[in-house]
This record gives sequence, C-alpha cells and structure tokens, in this order.
Amino acid sequence: MVERRRYRTVVSDSALWARFRFRDGDIVISTPPKCGTTWMQMLCALLVFDTADLPRPLTEISPWVDATTYDTEAILAGLEGQRHRRFVKTHTPLDGLPSEAGVTYVCVGRDPRDAMLSFEHAVANIDPVAIAAGGLDQHTGPPPSEDPLERFRVWADAEFTPESDWFGVSLANLVHHVRTFWDHRDEPQVALFHYADLKADLPGQLARLADALSIDVPLQRLGELADAATFEGMRNRADELAPGVDAKLWRSNKDFFRAGTSGQWRDLLDAATLDHYRRRVAELAPPDLVEWLHTGSP
Repeated sequence: MVERRRYRTVVSDSALWARFRFRDGDIVISTPPKCGTTWMQMLCALLVFDTADLPRPLTEISPWVDATTYDTEAILAGLEGQRHRRFVKTHTPLDGLPSEAGVTYVCVGRDPRDAMLSFEHAVANIDPVAIAAGGLDQHTGPPPSEDPLERFRVWADAEFTPESDWFGVSLANLVHHVRTFWDHRDEPQVALFHYADLKADLPGQLARLADALSIDVPLQRLGELADAATFEGMRNRADELAPGVDAKLWRSNKDFFRAGTSGQWRDLLDAATLDHYRRRVAELAPPDLVEWLHTGSP
C-alpha cells in the first residue's frame, strides 16, 4: 500500500479524505490555489448537467472535501445524497489523495507568477469578519512586507512545506503540486490542463475534458456550454459560482473573479527579481515542466 503524504494548512487537512466514500465515476479537481479551481468546477458542472442552469450554488454541488473551515459531516452527507456524477474540489496534491479505481483526477496549472499575484488579490478581498471567524488571523509567522517585490521574493524562496500555519502558498508548493500530476500525466485517470490553454481555446479544452471524463457531447453543444464559462459570464454569476459565498467570505463576490488575465506580473517584477525567479524555478522543476508552467501546450 502506497503511503500518502499528509498536507495541512490553516484551512485544510488532507487526512479528511479518509472519511470520503468514493464512487465509480467520481471526479477530483485538485489545483494549486488561484490556478483555475472554480473555472474547472464550472466546466465539470456544464458537462455533468449539460446545462448552465445549475440546481444549486456551485460550492454546494462541488464542495471542498478536506477543508477544515466547513462542517465536514454536512459536506459528506450532502455528497452521499447526490445522485448525479460527483465532482469535488481540493488543493491537496496528487500524492496526498487516495488512489481509487474509476476516479478521474483533474489538475490545472498556471504561470506561477500570475497565481501569486492572484492569491494576493484574493487575500485582500477576504472580509475581515470572515478572517477572524475562521481563525485566519492567528498566523504565527512574521507579518508580510509592505513591499510587493519583497513579498514576491519571499514567496519564491520559501521551501516546500506540506504543513503550514498559513495557506501553504509558495512557488515551491505550487511546482510540487503540479509535478505530482505532471509525472503521471500519461495515465488514463489523470487529466492535466493549463490556465493559458483554457483562455486561448475554451471550447477545445472543454472537449478535452469531456474526453477525459468519457462524456459524449456534440461539437456544437460544447461551444454552447463553453459560452457559459467565459470569465465575464462567471463574474456576472459570482453570487452563485464564487466559493465561500455561503460563509460571506469575500468583501465582493464579483472581485473573486477579478481579472482572469495572464502576464500581470510584468507590471510588478523588475529585471533583477525576474532573474532571481527564473533561477529559483529552475531549481524546483525539470526544464520541460518549467516551460509548460509558463506557456501551456506547445
């Protein structure tokens, strides 16, 4: 039996997966934070239900299984009662998840620099009341620098940490997460996508996803469904699609879908910081993975 790595942060604990009873056909969406988790949940919902009119808010249909900030018993009971094909969310890498026959594991990668900036914007959008209520203000590390370039360097230089008293967000953790999928990307139960590819050709990537999930959808229908998953379309439905709306997590639900663009890091990083980043990421991943992380499919 392969021993799974345990991942713990202030908001999650992969040990909770031991309480989840899998079914044949289940879909596990496992992404690093701010790499397109909600987007992939929406794409799975469109394929599973064959409609953009979802029966309930997305976070209720596709909950975060190993989150510690929600009622685990209620989540598991809700999933047990679902009769449609189930698709669930996690930020746990593949080596921390149970390996189950008949389950498809889906990951989305993103340019780490964009993911880092997107995470900073997300943290700034968390309502202070929700931070206090969830105990997220109990971080014991030093306060973050007011200099965004210094915060970027700290994020880039942090070591890989499967257990963290904060969110566990760092360049090393992101690369490790994607690499657990990259190393198994040719296996039939593993499906690896890239944020840039979703941006460039959403209908084509939705077709890829349908193939990975063995869901037969006519080409014209794929285009119609993809129209419901554009960034602007999802932003306009933020109150039913953003995670944490039930807990009033965000100052603005719409701002959870802030921009959805790539390359925003160019406005922040100077030449020295960018050179430092390139050296660091080369230490963490082989050249083919580094290239894919920054560009997506050839």
